[in-house]
Amino acid sequence: VSTQSTWGPFNRIIEIIMGIHAVLVVNNHGQPRLTKFYTDIPFAKRETVLRECFQLVSKRPDSVCNFLEGVETFGKGVRLIYRHYATLYFIFAVDESESELGILDLIQVFVESLDKCFENVCELDLIFHCDKVHNVLDEIVMGGMVLETSLKEIMKAVNGTLAYQRGTEASAGQRASIGKSK
Repeated sequence: VSTQSTWGPFNRIIEIIMGIHAVLVVNNHGQPRLTKFYTDIPFAKRETVLRECFQLVSKRPDSVCNFLEGVETFGKGVRLIYRHYATLYFIFAVDESESELGILDLIQVFVESLDKCFENVCELDLIFHCDKVHNVLDEIVMGGMVLETSLKEIMKAVNGTLAYQRGTEASAGQRASIGKSK
């Protein structure tokens, strides 16, 4: 079975349009807490890419800028933009066309959204609630393109999804209890 997409040249067009190639959240020990690739990187290579990205950003002192140019891990023209919060590195691999400050702001919005969801987010929240974390990220970035940057709109969408999930679970529980009573 081939790992290549059946979309052929269409995949390359999407990669050219796309600005964000990956979102990685890694702890201080290099353990991934969230990985989301928007480009077609084979699964076998993803671990290597993750390790290389972590090694590049973790050895840099906090006093230097948060942009890394000339990173060949994702290919030509892709750079890493990252922020280090407490025990986590939030790393975005982006095109040259993306604004460095815009992506730093996007990372801040992502972290603030997680903070609102988990009330002072920590690494354990990312581990035990990875579905919710992916939901938040999907409200911000989809298919490598930025969808929303307004914290208010992101939280409205996330809370709406959570309410829908709770309603679905409650109705499934009612159906199961009705089935047992018959």
